[in-house]
Amino acid sequence: MTNPRISAARLDVQSKAKAIGIDEAYISVLVDRFYGHIRNHAELGPIFQQAIGENWDVHLTRMKAFWSSVALNSGVYSGKPVPAHYKHKTMIEPAHFETWLALFRQTLEETAETKEAVDYFMLRANRIAKSLQLALFGMPGLGAPQYG
Repeated sequence: MTNPRISAARLDVQSKAKAIGIDEAYISVLVDRFYGHIRNHAELGPIFQQAIGENWDVHLTRMKAFWSSVALNSGVYSGKPVPAHYKHKTMIEPAHFETWLALFRQTLEETAETKEAVDYFMLRANRIAKSLQLALFGMPGLGAPQYG
């Protein structure tokens, strides 16, 4: 049974996002272009390639679901980002998050119809990056969390 309050909230988020140029079609373009940039990036490309291997189609589908859930409150993503990134912790450095964010912003600026769409995604991307950094590396002086 669908909760009408959740459905109304979801529709409200999707309506506001659409008004600034964000829908499933845009998310697909954004993800495809962004990961094209990632694959060609001298620093991040090898890290992603080692982590993803030949499974780029699966990864892109997963990332489209992820960003749909983040940007449109669609609820289609059911993965666990922290463990997915933690298993590659030996390849990831805190500075990589800033590089990732800069490349994400560049891709948004290339593809988004509006500045509001860029800001909308960057607000969420910054929160996600910060959350993953804390999960992987902890707070300075407190040490990194341990996941098994």
